[in-house]
Amino acid sequence: MARAQRARIRTAGLQPAQVLAGLASLAFLVFGIVGFTRTGFANFVGRNDATVLGFSVNPLYNLGFVLLGALGLLLTFGSGRSRVFGFLTFAAFAALFVWGLMIAGTVSTNPVSQAGNPFNLNGPDNWLHLGLAALGLVIAFLPARHKVLLPEDEEETVVAGRADSATVVEPVPEDSRRPKHGKNPAVAHDERPPGLAR
Repeated sequence: MARAQRARIRTAGLQPAQVLAGLASLAFLVFGIVGFTRTGFANFVGRNDATVLGFSVNPLYNLGFVLLGALGLLLTFGSGRSRVFGFLTFAAFAALFVWGLMIAGTVSTNPVSQAGNPFNLNGPDNWLHLGLAALGLVIAFLPARHKVLLPEDEEETVVAGRADSATVVEPVPEDSRRPKHGKNPAVAHDERPPGLAR
């Protein structure tokens, strides 16, 4: 008796969020490594005149990009984990964006003024952080591609040797497929019903 099954929906293959998270992670890694080639490791949290693509960098800022890029590559091996990376990216760069606004004086009161400017943030960095925060949201909420799995037509299969089967299917000997007039006596003797005289 066939069992009724509902169609199931599952994510299908490589998801767009995974692809975007992987590309963003590689870009973060490259940006951080190039930043280290410009700044070196000296004056780790201090002011630095080095720039990458017009954005101010220092070793701490570069390290943040390298760590976020490495973490992103680890999280791209699953659709859900890629979305977690999107949320982390959004949280990190949204915080840097707000902090940069306070350092640049856009926000009148700076509650973290005592922390100084350890990431060497400036005006152009704020726009970069805003864009990367938006990218994180896109990764987090990018729709997944789904595949509908329809129920397969299940036929009642009877397996030889199973106790719960109604009928036991046994292999048919090759000799029994011959026409009746061509049967040999041994086959005819084997096919008699049990209990009949021989």
